[in-house]
Amino acid sequence: MDIFTMLKKKAEQVQVFNLENEKTTVEFEANQLKACAVTSTKGTAVRVIRKGRLGFSASTDRMAVNKLATNVLESAAYGDQTSFSFADPKSAIAVRTYDKAIAELPINRLIEIGQEILDLILPVDPIVRCNLSLARGLVSANIRNQKGLDVSFQTSPLTLSITLNRMEENDVLIRYEQFGATVWEKDYLAFARRLAEQLKLARKLTTIKPGRMPVLFSPAGAQALILPLSEALNGKEVYKGTSPIKDKVDEKLFDEKITLVDDGTMDGCFGSTPYDDEGVPRSRNVLIENGVLKSFIYDLKTAAQAGTQSTGNAVRSLFTQPDVSFGNVILQPGRTPLRDIIASIDEGILVESLLGLGMGNTISGAFSNPLDLAFKIEKGEVVGRVKDLSIAGNIYDLLKDVAAVSQEAQWNYNFFYAPYVFAPYVLIPEMNVAGKS
Repeated sequence: MDIFTMLKKKAEQVQVFNLENEKTTVEFEANQLKACAVTSTKGTAVRVIRKGRLGFSASTDRMAVNKLATNVLESAAYGDQTSFSFADPKSAIAVRTYDKAIAELPINRLIEIGQEILDLILPVDPIVRCNLSLARGLVSANIRNQKGLDVSFQTSPLTLSITLNRMEENDVLIRYEQFGATVWEKDYLAFARRLAEQLKLARKLTTIKPGRMPVLFSPAGAQALILPLSEALNGKEVYKGTSPIKDKVDEKLFDEKITLVDDGTMDGCFGSTPYDDEGVPRSRNVLIENGVLKSFIYDLKTAAQAGTQSTGNAVRSLFTQPDVSFGNVILQPGRTPLRDIIASIDEGILVESLLGLGMGNTISGAFSNPLDLAFKIEKGEVVGRVKDLSIAGNIYDLLKDVAAVSQEAQWNYNFFYAPYVFAPYVLIPEMNVAGKS
């Protein structure tokens, strides 16, 4: 007897989550090939609701059905009192998340891609040391529950990441960039070319006088603006009462140039699947539209707590219960070409990344961080890298007055709160920039 049939006789609600994950990795260290590995994980996670209490257990031993059933029922005896119900069977939008070209990518091809990345970076600056991690996978999931839900989906994740270290006298530059997709991308080296251009420009150091000035956030640097919003738009924070915008739906809170969307239905993206990890169909959720707050994201539990419906935003691993998380976050591009935005700045800075972002009470919207990588804009041109600067502000004030949002935008993988973020350049007309003269 399988565990699903066994538990249906002993609990009012049952959810069985089967996960298989095969992964091939190639590692480079200090510009040299270091290691290759193939790993595989298979397991079952079970949740039950029995007498109104939630139980959970998981195991990679598929033969230990009786033990797994015993464990989940015992945990339910002491679990949280809950009022939500597992997902109803519903059809989902067809989403392309599997590509044979990735799933069958051999180790020797991953090694070749790693060398291609090095061939783009090292000619720019031979003293740079690069650590690369390249991985392709095949993930299969199946979710069943007592309501008749029985859904399966596959993804073929490909990740290419690079950590770059450059040390020369008293100048230290550390950069991290990553590419990710579940469908093969012809231009898989675009992220490495961007990094090479940054490295080339970063070799020229310049200075800027601290003070109030325009600050242009790159698609990666825009994390400083989007991170606090992502926390405030999380249904868990809304229910807890910690979101500063919890009761402001349909209010205009930001500049009309700001539109933010969560979309788990985009082909080939890391945050996309037909269903979330509770079996709820993924959807496109407009969170902020032309500066007006429209909605939040929920899983089944937080939706029940808030008296609303799940938005299909439950994410889990084998040994953790589902939690609210974003799919693919899109900050809508604007109408202004990047070259025109830069040309409009007499003196200001272009922010690529900040140090310590995500530390402290980010949900309040306030941040004060040293700049990790930033460039000076002078008389409409990017002229060189600036050091020893920091910026401070509150996004709920800054995003009320946005000077421009670029037409150009790009995907970014290395964000705290979402697998994939699509963002343009965002110009804040005036911010406080502190540091050495």
